[in-house]
Amino acid sequence: MRYRATSPASAGEAQTVTIQDFAFTPQTLTIAAGTTVTWTNNDASPHTSTSSNGAWDSGNLNQGESFSFTFTTPGTYDYVCIYHGGMSGTIIVT
Repeated sequence: MRYRATSPASAGEAQTVTIQDFAFTPQTLTIAAGTTVTWTNNDASPHTSTSSNGAWDSGNLNQGESFSFTFTTPGTYDYVCIYHGGMSGTIIVT
């Protein structure tokens, strides 16, 4: 899978991750601390955005539902959909 480099978003500038076709888009997102990321499920199947380190868990997201989380601490945050093992993403907080 190809990764596309992104410039860090300014703190407070909301960012979005789309859940569609059993994938998180963008798969890797670089943001500034203080940024809120919103995941929106556009698939007919339910999905989650679940941090690998326990920082957040969206719970079940049905089609059209969204979940937001504000990243306050710099670091790299990997996450998955707990229903679909092949779905993963990374948030890099600067």
